[in-house]
Amino acid sequence: MKLDFHFMAKVIPLMIKYSGVTIKLSLLAIFFGFLLAIIISMTVHLKVPVLYRFFKIYISFFRGTPLMAQIFCLYFGIIPILNNTGLHIDSFKAALISLSLASSAYMAESIRAAIMSVDKGQIEAAQSIGMTYFQSMSRIVMPQAIRIAIPTLFSSFINIVKDTSLVFAIGVKEMMAMAQLEGASGYRYLEAYISVLMVYWCITSAMAMVQKKLENKFNKSVGEIR
Repeated sequence: MKLDFHFMAKVIPLMIKYSGVTIKLSLLAIFFGFLLAIIISMTVHLKVPVLYRFFKIYISFFRGTPLMAQIFCLYFGIIPILNNTGLHIDSFKAALISLSLASSAYMAESIRAAIMSVDKGQIEAAQSIGMTYFQSMSRIVMPQAIRIAIPTLFSSFINIVKDTSLVFAIGVKEMMAMAQLEGASGYRYLEAYISVLMVYWCITSAMAMVQKKLENKFNKSVGEIR
């Protein structure tokens, strides 16, 4: 069977149109996942009683189970219970919660490892001049840790974008859902999936370029300080 390039030329603009949903979902999941990851990494680093054990289990669970199963468990198991209490969580919000929770586990480990790589003497020196733990972390340690963690963090960001392709299974109308619908309507699944792959590739390639520029900028600023 030959590829129908005319069909692909018709489908790709539709994929680009629905890429807005994919990008919105990805950015929100990155934002909330990153905030949660900072809280988790600092809690684990401090070894806060009870919370330390809880977040260690949290990280192990979300890193050790399939994302699709997590999405289904939340959407078909937990969300209906919450909706019965008066809350209304639609499929987009459910997808956002799932992606944020799962991504935070990976990012928390990246940030924690980056924090551990910063010389402990810097925290001690900061505290010796009157800084609290949180002041020394926010002003001295965390800026260095984020620079170190950029490559692994951006890997997590890119994975979030790719993982949005799973949420069509719970009814979120994003690019993968449109590929499924368009492929079924014209019995051109291969062309539809190739089209959506190309759009995903463009988005993740743009993110990789941003990552490279940030790394070069930070490396240059470190070199100037030295």
